[in-house]
Amino acid sequence: MSNAETLAKQVGSTLRKIRQERRMSLQELADRIEVSKLTLGKIERGEANPSLTVIWKIANGLSIPISVLLSEEQHVKLSRKNTGNKVVSANEACTLEPIFNVSSYGSMEMHRAYLNPNSEYCPGSHQSGVVEYVTVMEGEVQIEIEGDRYHLYQYDSITFNGDREHAYKNPKASTAVLHFVMTYANV
Repeated sequence: MSNAETLAKQVGSTLRKIRQERRMSLQELADRIEVSKLTLGKIERGEANPSLTVIWKIANGLSIPISVLLSEEQHVKLSRKNTGNKVVSANEACTLEPIFNVSSYGSMEMHRAYLNPNSEYCPGSHQSGVVEYVTVMEGEVQIEIEGDRYHLYQYDSITFNGDREHAYKNPKASTAVLHFVMTYANV
């Protein structure tokens, strides 16, 4: 099985488990996140490989970190670059690699993100209570948060409330590597 197939089955299985634990129908979730019931059904059965945008919608709709949907349960975890699950933004500008989550439905999560040269990733806003901590590990990035712009260079960090509209822009001709820590107050 390919990584994409494995990820699709994992996301689907986890989504079904959480949705059923919360006694939520597929239609109720579909209405809440504005993704069709048919698409959600395919995701739950592992027949569809959801985009990063759809995974964010699901996570926001369930008020969980996205790493909950992307992480396999293990007792000892080692995260090496380019070996774990990856999810790509709809515009293919950003690739996200979940690193770790802290609890079963996660109050914190960590990701590596690779922002393509001369590209922009606009995740929008997350659910209330999300705080993002971002460090530029390689390259430089411009971050816009509700109209305010911040230019970060290698090893610079920023933190902000993730429930505000925000976007990441890589102005350079090389890939920028970011480290994200996201905390969830409402989990």
